[in-house]
Amino acid sequence: MKGLASLLLALAVFLFWRFAYPAALSYQEQFQLFLCTDDYFLSRLAQPGGIARYAAEFLVQFYNNFYAGALILAVLMVCVQRLMARLMRGRLYVLSFLPALLLWLLMGDENVMLTFTVALVFTLVAMLAWRGPSWWKWVLVVVGTPLLYWIVGPLVLLWTVFAACCMMEGKPRRWTAWVACAYALVLISASAQFLPYSYAHLLRGIDYYRYPTSVPLLMPVVVVVCALLAILGRRMTQKEVHRRAFVLSLAAGAVLVALFVVALPKAYESKKYELMTYDFLVRSNQWNAIVAKAQHKMPDLPMSVCATNLALAMTGQLGDHAFDFYQNGVGGLFPPFERNYNTLNVTSEAYFQLGLVNIAQRYTFEAMESLPNADKSVRTVKRLVETNLVNGQYNVAMKYVRMLEKTVFYRKWAGRMRQLIGDEKAIDNHPLYGRLRKWAPKSDFLFAEQEIGEVCAQLFLQHKDNNVAMQYMLLCPMLERDVDKVLQYTAMVQQQVQYNPRHVQEAVAMMLVRKKEQIPEGLVAPAVMNGLRQFLQTLTAEGKQSPNLGVYAHTAWYYLAVGERNL
Repeated sequence: MKGLASLLLALAVFLFWRFAYPAALSYQEQFQLFLCTDDYFLSRLAQPGGIARYAAEFLVQFYNNFYAGALILAVLMVCVQRLMARLMRGRLYVLSFLPALLLWLLMGDENVMLTFTVALVFTLVAMLAWRGPSWWKWVLVVVGTPLLYWIVGPLVLLWTVFAACCMMEGKPRRWTAWVACAYALVLISASAQFLPYSYAHLLRGIDYYRYPTSVPLLMPVVVVVCALLAILGRRMTQKEVHRRAFVLSLAAGAVLVALFVVALPKAYESKKYELMTYDFLVRSNQWNAIVAKAQHKMPDLPMSVCATNLALAMTGQLGDHAFDFYQNGVGGLFPPFERNYNTLNVTSEAYFQLGLVNIAQRYTFEAMESLPNADKSVRTVKRLVETNLVNGQYNVAMKYVRMLEKTVFYRKWAGRMRQLIGDEKAIDNHPLYGRLRKWAPKSDFLFAEQEIGEVCAQLFLQHKDNNVAMQYMLLCPMLERDVDKVLQYTAMVQQQVQYNPRHVQEAVAMMLVRKKEQIPEGLVAPAVMNGLRQFLQTLTAEGKQSPNLGVYAHTAWYYLAVGERNL
């Protein structure tokens, strides 16, 4: 029965991460660069808790496969639960699930690193090894504490508290607890004198949390609960367990159900993980999936709107369906620059696909350099290989290729990039890099974010096959409600290519009607003209607040005359 309960926990964790939040696995994997080199291992070994960090980063690289990532998390959760059950000597078994569930809640914070979970497992294993005569236990404290500190980091305090409490059994020697705990704190303090980390940073753990200056409150709660349950399991006699088993098990079961049903959904904020999904879909260029997701639930944040517009442009639908979705101005095409690693990669992708490779490279580099834990990012390193390859900066591209060749999952990709480096003909014939090299501006120039429409116009005039630039060029003045530029860019496109999407017809028709000018024959479809007349009649008769205008929320007329559609 107990084994079945653990198996159900593993199954629940696996299904949760694989099918409910798989993009979170990609999110974690992309913001590290695990290298299979001696130098990388030694750099981790030089840190307190570095072995736990190295083991965690080794596991996180397998998040590249969602099934493997979900399985890893399921195994770690069950390890925590089973180890707690052993420490509690099988007493009140239901309580052994509490640390695992609290850990599950804690991981709702995307900045909690797997290092904490791995370090907790190592610490619980060390606690299980506590046995032998009293003199041997003192040897374990004196020798094992510094060794464990270097393996797991500040979670060694959990071990010392447990060891001290165990040594107090039999004779009440309370001073042993103070000595053991003080010993661990002295070790942490001494390491702060020789390492480039503050005492506070070492107490928080070097890689327990992505932001080195803080930790979430739930993290120490998990540690305290583990300590209390381990001590409780040793202190309670079998007789006491039998006498109170029903009441304690019932209370524990109620707490676990409340955590699972009530707290767990709140720990995983839907908005945050929705953005992670958009980020993953952009990373994997799943443009149709992005459009389908936006159709299912309206995107309403700059990052999700940017991803949706990019997906529409990449599938040739931007001119016909942009206003089917919420638009927040030009910021929905290119969000304003913020030194935020969470959003820069999506904006960088938009510039990259547009052909502005240098700007994409700048955003990509800023995304990596803004990581608060100063790690490298495998996603940004890959993109830096591509941008330097397109720009002909082969020495720089080779530097990043050599890094990727030392990874497990990106070695083959790096090998293909190595073959391209310096081969001008192969790059020019490449379906992506050749196109981007051709589309790249021929001369350097500076521009403000407000001038992106003009930049897109230049890109289009230089290369008429740059469909992304053409679609962005036509949408930019609509989003800015710039009447003259809409007409100017429409005329420019009509002279060059056969492209007359629905939103262009809507905007041109509305502007020419308002100017009382003749609409050129064939420019606007009759159905669009009929819809415009009905829209203007409703707008004139009932005003902008009329609920009857809602049926036109997917049109350029609504955006131009009324404003952003309601969410």
